[in-house]
Amino acid sequence: MEKTKKLPTLALSTLMMMTLGNLGTSMAFQLQSANMARIFQTLGADPTRLGFFFILPPLAGMIVQPLVGYYSDRTWIPRLGRRLPYLMLGTIVAVIVMCLLPNAGSLGLSTSAALWFGAIAILFMDLSSNMSMQPFKMMISDMVNIAQKDTAWSWQTIWSNIGGVFATILPTILTIIGIKNTASKGIVPDSVILSFYIGALILIVTSIFTICNVHEYDPITYAQYHKLANKKSEVHGLINILKKAPKVFWTLGIVQFCSWVSFQYLWTYGPGTIAQNIWHTANAKSEAFQLAGNWYGILLGIQTIIAILWGFVLVKINDKTRKPMYILGLIVGALGYFVLANTHTKLGSIIAFICIGIVWVTINAIPFTILTNALSGSNIGVYMGLFNSWICLPQVVASVASFILYPLLNKYMPNMIMISGIVSLIGAASVLIIKETYGEKK
Repeated sequence: MEKTKKLPTLALSTLMMMTLGNLGTSMAFQLQSANMARIFQTLGADPTRLGFFFILPPLAGMIVQPLVGYYSDRTWIPRLGRRLPYLMLGTIVAVIVMCLLPNAGSLGLSTSAALWFGAIAILFMDLSSNMSMQPFKMMISDMVNIAQKDTAWSWQTIWSNIGGVFATILPTILTIIGIKNTASKGIVPDSVILSFYIGALILIVTSIFTICNVHEYDPITYAQYHKLANKKSEVHGLINILKKAPKVFWTLGIVQFCSWVSFQYLWTYGPGTIAQNIWHTANAKSEAFQLAGNWYGILLGIQTIIAILWGFVLVKINDKTRKPMYILGLIVGALGYFVLANTHTKLGSIIAFICIGIVWVTINAIPFTILTNALSGSNIGVYMGLFNSWICLPQVVASVASFILYPLLNKYMPNMIMISGIVSLIGAASVLIIKETYGEKK
């Protein structure tokens, strides 16, 4: 009978190496989220149906991440590991699609064909990005003890936001150095296209760094660390695994649902809100709209800088302060949405995104600490993948609902951002029903 043993306390350098590769993956996601509305409106998408293009990415995430979790839990490739093979495959596909997506308008296609090409490219980009992102979440659950999880998740979010800053300001930087920020009708500007190329290169480099520097625990060691060595059986099948999910999986899901509905409307209608409120234009073909798109990128950069700084605050939280900080983040985020919906100045938009930066790092760090604390060592990857549905499902619901809400709210994009604020407040109130539990005792 083999003995079990506790997960070791890892050096800070080890935690950083384990999470640093997420920088490149996050660049891919941030380039996508920051530029999707701009790209599709430039290609000629009807603003009333803009939500359609935002349904495909979360649908991809709902399918891919649970499957990556399920199969990686049962994978072991010598010298590569359990999670890293999926990181490698996801990175390869993501890089290819990142080079194709911004060129949707440059292939001589009709407007409808270009939109469909872009939609399919977005689908595959999100499939591959999800495949490369999920291993980073799972490795924290696999290798980091309970005492260090707040630190690990905060560092992962910090690196993610550093990549996000660079991704969001790239189009503006390239415009400043002379790369064209406008193009012919239906063609994405060179500043955006080159940004995706640079993001793809960084994704390759950071993924290689992680693959070369992270060494996952072999199956025997993993079983000992997670107290699985003496267990006779394991729950199989996604449905059965879901039935065995800890209660916190569901209560956290309510808060996550509210959080990601809010961000979905920000991503979909944020650029248009800024263009309408500050540049006083709704014409996607105008230079003013493209300038608004650049400013939106700058604001996302500010958001991620604040998220990095707030991440250092979250590194210090503990069992007593975790839920209060969760509530605070969501309330501050709601304030940011309300300010963005009503401001007509650049300064006001900066204040809004400072608040949004705080809620961004909050919802990307605290929920995962609460969840992984509640899990035992069995089926960690599956639960992490299934939990991602609480990120993806609300985005799908929000996008479908937008087909009704947007016309109902006079086709005025700032009104959709107001909804983000209201839903974020509901999420803050919902934190009160969460009861933290521990699947593996400290």
